This record gives sequence, structure tokens and C-alpha cells, in this order.
Amino acid sequence: MDEQPGLSGAPLDRRAELSEFLRTRRARLKPEDVGLPDFGRHRRVPGLRREELAQLAGVSVAYYTRLEQGNGRNVSAEVLDSIARALRLTDAEHAHLTHLAKPKHKKKHTARPQHVRSGLRQLLDTMDGVPAYVVGRRAEILAWNRMAAAVFGDWAELPVAERNWARLVFLDPGYHELFVDWEQKAIDIVCALRMDAGCYPDDPRLSALVGELSVKSEDFRRLWATHDVKEKSHGVKRLRHPLVGELSLNFEGFRPAGDGDQTMWAYHAEPGSASAEALRLLASWGTDATRAGSQTQTPSP
Repeated sequence: MDEQPGLSGAPLDRRAELSEFLRTRRARLKPEDVGLPDFGRHRRVPGLRREELAQLAGVSVAYYTRLEQGNGRNVSAEVLDSIARALRLTDAEHAHLTHLAKPKHKKKHTARPQHVRSGLRQLLDTMDGVPAYVVGRRAEILAWNRMAAAVFGDWAELPVAERNWARLVFLDPGYHELFVDWEQKAIDIVCALRMDAGCYPDDPRLSALVGELSVKSEDFRRLWATHDVKEKSHGVKRLRHPLVGELSLNFEGFRPAGDGDQTMWAYHAEPGSASAEALRLLASWGTDATRAGSQTQTPSP
């Protein structure tokens, strides 16, 4: 029987990742999107043909075909820039393409444990009334404050390996109930994991996580197959809390100095809103609110 890709912790196939990323980006474009005539001829595949994309990028069809087949050896940054423009890639997608085509060897880096600086932990603790936490590679939850536990569940009650946003969102039914727009949260998580996979294709723990989620979650398999990547630094999340009901919280993401693989996320409510009052109540209830937040967690299958 064939192994599920990544389930054993084997590295992700970077050439296959590059091939599928380019193919899916090309498939989403139509000739009229990029100023090419569409004569209504039957197209065997959706989107632009390889020769059309090569023409837009100013490279030969043979060269682009080799690249889309996963052979990115010796490709120049200038060519990647041209292809990114032709495909109308976002900044995050452009960076992902570069990581896949011109990888930097970071295997030793992924083997090191992820640590949150003591100063950053102290900052989390001083953010009274503001749910905040730090996430590292592989969507791992590394540190959090009391308010984050009150809102999202007390991750201290979970084994370290379970403190992972991807595992919680896709494998824990309680988090499906917690997020009003669960689909968008799931998309955000998958996009972040795709970015990690581009930067660290040789990370065995990331490969194992992707393999496990692919086996256990049909939703994960569906979203992973899109090859979408994006970076989100702010927005709004709506939650259903077991104690205070629906919350609408603005969030901001910050990269702490000294570790580009970590992000601190902080949530706040509009002043004077019902959500602000709900956060105030959660803060005043202390450990009772934390216990209620833990009700979102159910044993993973």
C-alpha cells in the first residue's frame, strides 16, 4: 500500500510542490484576465495554456514547461519575477514560488526547539484584558496569557503535541463550534502551513503533521489541494463563547524581533461594544472563565 505523503515524516516533495503550485496558479487565470484573445476554442484544462503563460512571462515554452515540471535548478530571480507577474501572484505567493524554486537549506534550523523569549512571555502576562498568544512554525502554540485561555480554551491542559492550531481546528469539534466562520479560519491555517512548507520542505514534523491531517480530515485534504498561500496580519474574528456568547474581536499579528518564525497575535474589541463588555466579564471571572474556555476542547480522534 502506498504511504500517505508526509505521514511518516519524510520530507515533502519540493519538486511536486513547485509543479502543483504553478499549475494551480495558471489554472485560475483566463485569457481575458491577462489581455489575451480567447477565440472560444475548446480547452482541455482550465485557465491559461503553458504556451500562453510562457509568452506573457517572456520565456520559451520548453523552459517554462521544465519549471512547471518541478525543475527549478538554476532559475534566475529575474525569470521568477517575470513568471510571478504573468501569473499575477500576490507578494506572499511570489515569496512562496521563490522558496520552492530556489530553496535555502534550513533543515538544522527546524530541528531546534522553538523558544519564546522571557521578555515576550512577560509582555503577554501584562496584557490584562487582551487575549494574546504566540504561534511558531507548524502552527504550534508556544505561549499565551490568561485571557487567551479564557477565550480560546486552556491549552495548558493539553499535551504539548496537541497545542497546535491546525490539529485543533481540523480535529477538535469544539473549535468547529467556537469559530463562527470556521471555513475561513481553516483556510488561514492551511495557507500558513503552505508557507511553512515552502520555507522548510525538509521539516519532518511538518511533513508528519500534513500527513496526519490528510488522513484524518477531508476538509484539510480539500484545502491543502488548492495550494493557496497568503499572509494575514490583521482582521476580525467572530466567536461563540460558552459563557458570554458571540464575540466580535479585531486581531493584529506582530513578528517579534529576533525570530521571524514566530508571530504574536492580540485580540481586542471595539470600545463600548458588547464584545468589549464580554471581555471585561471574562477578565473579572478569572479561573472560572478559563474553565469555561476549556469546554471548547474535546479529545482529538
